[in-house]
Amino acid sequence: MRSVYRALAGLIAIGVLVQAAAIGLAWFTVLKDVDGGLVYDKNSDFNAGHMIHTIVGSGIIPLLTILLLIISFFAKVEGGVKWALYVFGLVVLQFGLAVASFGAPVVGALHGLNAFALLAVASMAARRAATPASASAETQAEATT
Repeated sequence: MRSVYRALAGLIAIGVLVQAAAIGLAWFTVLKDVDGGLVYDKNSDFNAGHMIHTIVGSGIIPLLTILLLIISFFAKVEGGVKWALYVFGLVVLQFGLAVASFGAPVVGALHGLNAFALLAVASMAARRAATPASASAETQAEATT
């Protein structure tokens, strides 16, 4: 179960990187198209970057996050439930910031910054699962003496 916890947390972190790449692809595609004389509006053609960003951000990452939270109760990762809850909270915040950004685009900056926090916290959760429970306890015991 520790390896499943680690894999899920790692996949969430990778998902954030995919999100950054997808939104970069999306908006540079829009800029190229507009420079080429096209108009970008709600009737615009398919944009692969936006589609990837939508699917990964509103489907895949939330699913992985819920699975991580469920697995955290069985994985015996020290602090695993706490870190899974941090990831869950940041994903909920990320979704809320995305929704708010459509009404107040300046909130989009917070959406981008929160993505960095999610990447860091998911990576830390994965890293905690990489250390066996006994080795982690020994390290903490040495640190306190």
